[in-house]
Parts: sequence; C-alpha cells; structure tokens
Amino acid sequence: MPEALAPASSAAELGNELLPLEVRGLAYAVAGRRLIDDIDLRLGDPGITVVMGPNGAGKSLLLRLLHGLITPTAGVVRWNGEALTEGLRKRQALVFQRAVLLRRSALANIEFALRLTPGDHRARARAALSRVGLADRAGSPARRLSGGEQQRLALARALALQPKVLLLDEPTASLDPAAVAAIEIIVRDAQRTGTKIILVTHEQGQAKRLADDVVFLNRGRVTEHTPAKEFFAAPRSSEARNYLAGRLVL
Repeated sequence: MPEALAPASSAAELGNELLPLEVRGLAYAVAGRRLIDDIDLRLGDPGITVVMGPNGAGKSLLLRLLHGLITPTAGVVRWNGEALTEGLRKRQALVFQRAVLLRRSALANIEFALRLTPGDHRARARAALSRVGLADRAGSPARRLSGGEQQRLALARALALQPKVLLLDEPTASLDPAAVAAIEIIVRDAQRTGTKIILVTHEQGQAKRLADDVVFLNRGRVTEHTPAKEFFAAPRSSEARNYLAGRLVL
C-alpha cells in the first residue's frame, strides 16, 4: 500500500494553468432526450471536486464531456479561457471505474502510455509504480493483479503523464476497504502536488474524506455546487437532502 506523503506545497502555490474550468450551457442529447441539460459550472480552485448524484444523473457523461471523449450537443467547455483542444486534453487524464489495461506487464503498461513523451520512459514508469506502492509488481502481468492493484496501476499510468487535471470515474467501486484507503492516499497526494482532481463517487464517506467542494447532479442538471462542509451539513436543494438521507430522488 502507498504511504501518505509529507505535506507539500499547496496546489494554489504550485499553480494550475488549466484552471479555471468554465462550462456554459452544456448539453448532451441522445434520440432527442437530454442526458446533460444546460449545465453552467465554474471550477476555479485547485482542490478536489466531488461529483455526486443518483444513478442516471449524468455524472460519468459529464466527465467524458469535460475530457472531450464525446462532443456536446450544445454549450462550451473552456479550460482557462480556451476551448478544449487535443493539446489541452493531453494535459489531463481520465481513469475509469474498471481499469483498462493492456496484456503486458505492469511496467510495460506505463511505458506504453509514455511512448510519445520525452525522457527515460523506464525510469519514469518505475517511479510511477513506486508512487502507488507497486514497485514489486513491475514484472507481473497487469491483468493478473488484484482489483485494487489494477486500479492503482491505472492511476500510476495516468499520473506518469503528469496531468494538470485528473478525472476519476468511481475509481474505488467494488473495492475492499484497504484498497479504497490506498486509492484515497494516491488521490490526496496527487492533489497536494498540483493536480486538480474531479472525482465521481456515490460513497458519502469517501466524499466527506476527500471533497473540497461538491457538485450535485440530478437528471442531467446541477442542482447544487457548494463547499463540501456546507453540502454535508446543510444541503440547499431538496434533491441533495433526499440523496444524503437515503431517500428516493425524484
């Protein structure tokens, strides 16, 4: 398991040239049905933003739209005033709920991701594995690792690219508590060293541990965006109150 790093310079001190993220009128429709519906959102702080909401709210879709994997039906996404380009997308990384790994060793998975970047790929790949506590698994086939190890490898591969923004789509779903704790250490350390984190999770405990601010989605719309302490102490929207209480969100 990775160990927590000593406190580093804050992300604000390090700076993040992709922020602020500004979304205006963002929509995504399939067969005439809007799954993302006229979202306005601004993320200016370099901390950890947690996206929450009931199943089908559009959380994963929002991440894919922000990262440019799918094209919006309407609206714009701007990173520090710039429309998303391939160059800007390469300065981000997206990790899915289920790790997508190559039929290669753990080390080779990271080296492949680094193939178009300058520098000593092997040294960078080994450093990334050490960062997530997998140095001793470098030669192991990636697909034979445990579920938690596979997700840590996916994070190592993403972080090896030194992204300014890391988008995480329920990275700890179905993992045991020890594996969840290991992932959360990695996420906190990435944020402390200057990476903006946007994390989708349905786990309230995880959101309370990690979030600086919370974006709450329901039916493709943002019903609330507030600092995490305010959100969990006194959510402003009825949808968020029902969700936190375990009631049906309509």
